[in-house]
Amino acid sequence: MPVIRRGLRLRVALAFAIFCIVVVGTLGVSLYIASDDIEEAHIEQIIETEMDYLLQRYREHVDFVPQEGSNLEKYIIHDPSEESRLPSYLQGLSYRRHKVFRGPEEVRVAVHHVDGVKFLVAYEIGLHEARQRELKLLIVLSLISVVGVAVVVGYLLAGVLVKQVTDLAEQVRHLAPGDIQGETLTQPGQDEEVAQLARALDDYQSRITRMLRREQEFTANISHELRTPITTILTSCELLVAEPNLSERARMRIGMIESAATRMGEQLQALLFLAREQSLGVMEPVDLAECVYDAAESICGEIYRKHLTFEVTVEPKAMLTLNRQAIHTALVNLLRNAVQYTNSGFIRVNFKGNRLSISDSGIGIEPSYLPLLYERFFRGSTQGEGLGIGLAIVKRICDYYGWSIEVESMPGQGATFHIVFP
Repeated sequence: MPVIRRGLRLRVALAFAIFCIVVVGTLGVSLYIASDDIEEAHIEQIIETEMDYLLQRYREHVDFVPQEGSNLEKYIIHDPSEESRLPSYLQGLSYRRHKVFRGPEEVRVAVHHVDGVKFLVAYEIGLHEARQRELKLLIVLSLISVVGVAVVVGYLLAGVLVKQVTDLAEQVRHLAPGDIQGETLTQPGQDEEVAQLARALDDYQSRITRMLRREQEFTANISHELRTPITTILTSCELLVAEPNLSERARMRIGMIESAATRMGEQLQALLFLAREQSLGVMEPVDLAECVYDAAESICGEIYRKHLTFEVTVEPKAMLTLNRQAIHTALVNLLRNAVQYTNSGFIRVNFKGNRLSISDSGIGIEPSYLPLLYERFFRGSTQGEGLGIGLAIVKRICDYYGWSIEVESMPGQGATFHIVFP
């Protein structure tokens, strides 16, 4: 069953409609009651007038014989024997007002006695009842019409009333954190309540901007302070490797230092992206196969040490327009995870359609761990090294650039991660 979204505009329209229902309904009920009383008084007046006329004519002419109408009957009964000539529904009525029925029709009867003579006036009130039914139907139709008009008018009126709020919401929707650039949400001509909300949002946006600037300055300083020693380490490693008299063991250790420094630089870049959610660079055509081999370069030693088979099934001309640093960072983390949790077998990279897949024959992932897989600092196994932020970084990159990430895994049967590009 679809859920109706109850916005402010709809609630204003419904409130207006309910108000009209109450007002028109109360007025209609009052009119109906008043009309019923008027009809009753009219019936009584007709019966009394006809009875007075009948008595007056009898006093003027004792042998007066009243005429019968379609809905009005008058009788003069001189002795009880004449009572039997009356219609059955009028026989035996005493001196007072009566309500009797002739078939489905209600008949009001007035009986009067003067000097042993019985005067009887019977009035069928079908016309009055028909008018009451017509009035009732008119009130119901009027109420339905008023409700329909009230809903439409209320909705249009509510749109005028909340337009400033919706305009303000649209402005806020297009704002990025800290995106002020000299413009404020407070505009001339706003209603006082809307202006008050806009001023509060402007103040909140200003505080966010100041906080972001402090955070950006801090991360920029930290980035500079950390990159400087990493650059120094890498430069020193390059100079040391150029020395001709180094032993093979020393060169291997220098290579390990260089690899660790390179990895530290990549982790620093990824951590800064994770903290600041800023773009890792420009969008450009990227040779996907070349990017895969570049990402695998830092883990080739580990692949060789474990005797793993590394297979890449990507067309040489497969080009995608995306951010090179972003896909490189995502691939490095996925490949490093695959190698870290695979002791024997293979690492496979496949690209088909718009889906890039990284598969391994490692230990796999427990089903209970899948919902927590992209949480920061979560590790599903004690095997290998790492901080547990690799998949969190990959997920954040995919969300930022509009890619989808999927995983297929069974314990003991390896895992396959898919990056689906739009």
